[in-house]
Formats: sequence, structure tokens, C-alpha cells
Amino acid sequence: MTARDPRLHAYRPDLADTRLRGEVDAARFVEGRPARIVVAAADIRKAPRPDSGLNTQALHGDDVRVFDIAGGWAWIQAERDGYVGYVTETVLAERGQASTHVVAATRTFLYSGPDLKLPVTKALSIGSRLTITGSAETRGTRYALLGSGEAVIEKHIAPIGWRSPDYVTLAETLIDTPYLWGGTSAFGIDCSGLVQLSLRMAGTDVLRDSDMQAETIGSAIEPGENFSRLRRGDLVFWKGHVAIMTDAQNMVHANGHTMTVSREPLKEAIERIGYLYGGPTGFRRLG
Repeated sequence: MTARDPRLHAYRPDLADTRLRGEVDAARFVEGRPARIVVAAADIRKAPRPDSGLNTQALHGDDVRVFDIAGGWAWIQAERDGYVGYVTETVLAERGQASTHVVAATRTFLYSGPDLKLPVTKALSIGSRLTITGSAETRGTRYALLGSGEAVIEKHIAPIGWRSPDYVTLAETLIDTPYLWGGTSAFGIDCSGLVQLSLRMAGTDVLRDSDMQAETIGSAIEPGENFSRLRRGDLVFWKGHVAIMTDAQNMVHANGHTMTVSREPLKEAIERIGYLYGGPTGFRRLG
């Protein structure tokens, strides 16, 4: 990762973020306008075309800055983690009132009104943000209301600032979630996305990709002989992969082997992964 990593700094030969003036060469510098993601998960791609690789996703309610719109594509930077890329213009809306709540259930629904028998308008992942303007009760079930009139089960959300007490426990609630390269939601997630989402829900914001996380999360540790120094919450890195230790011997990770978030003994994973990608490249501990 460099000071001008294009994943984290918005610059192209023709256009760049005005905050990079004097640091990068570009024909024009712009401030960017604020916008908000209004779909469950917006794919952020490497290039402005549908067959371009998926780098990451922004969740419903995430705030972004838009630097350019052309041909139905917007060039954005996510404010949550600084990631830069292209989304379809239709996933964006003007930024309104500040978000007040976050989805704390693994998954939930928005209904067209405060009644679970009404049509669902959207499915949302844990970590999605909402602006709640009121409440209602129908047949004993409490709902939180959005300005649009849509409703969400009240016990599925928490005020902004809520924190999960243990990020590993939260990661374990995502077991069996399908693996999705570039995914960051409870509908599909990759290894570093699992780390990022779980830590964010526990109050710690970290960068997106595993190479960034391997350089910036916590501090490096020595695993000890036979990995005896590892403990719950430690992170194990391989080239292009990361896993979360659930205890001294086992881990949870989103992986292409099972194509899910799954538990696996560390030693078995090292043997299996080593065949193609080599052994662990590092171990890190928060705090």
C-alpha cells in the first residue's frame, strides 16, 4: 500500500479529488458532492462497466462522495473506509438527514408499512444504516418508521453508536453466509469483508483489503511454538487471505474452499492453503 494507492485515493489523469492537489497530476481537481447509497449493497467496481471486477461493496445508508458521473456510472469514494471505484448511478441519492440507526440483526427487511404482512421493499444486511423518523405497533410488533413510510422491525436495529461486545461472536453469526469475492454484506462476503464488517459493528473501523489490514490492524505478534501464543480475536494472514481466531486452535473465515463463512482448525487450514498459496505471512492482535 502506498500513499497514493488508487484504491484509497481518487485520482485519474483527467480528474482527481481536490484534497490531492499537489500530490498527484490531473487535468482537473474537484471537491466531489455528497451522496448516499440507497440499495442493499452497491457493487463498487474497478472500471465503469458491468463486466469489470468487483472490488468491494457499500451498504445501504453508506455515505459517499461523487467525483464524476458519465454514461450511467458514478466515480465515488466511500466515506466509511475511503475505497474508490465505480457504481451505477441508480444506487445513489442525495444525502438527506443523518442516519440515526444501524441494522444490528444479521439480516432484516424493509416493509412498505408497519405490518409484516405488507410487501417487502428491500432486504438489508447487518451494518446498513437508516434514518428513523417514528415508530408504530401492529398486533404487538414494534416497528421503526422511515420518512418514506417504510418500516423495519424495531428490535432488528440499534442507535448509531451501538457496539457489539465481541467482534468474534459477531463474525460467527455470519457462518454459512455465501462467499462472494468483493462482498461486504450478510448476503455474500469475502475474508477481509468479514473482518471489516465484524470489527466495524464492534466499534473499530479498519481498511478494506487483506493487504491493508495486514499492515494496519493492531500490532504484529509472534504466534509461538505450535501457535501456542494465539488467542481468540487474533488475525492470521496469508497472501490475499485473512482469518479470525475463535480460540487458540480454531478460526472462522470466508473462504473459497467451502464457498461460505466457516469454522476450521488453524493447522488444517495451514496445510490445505499452503499447497497453493504458502504458509501464513503474519499474525496480528487488536488493542
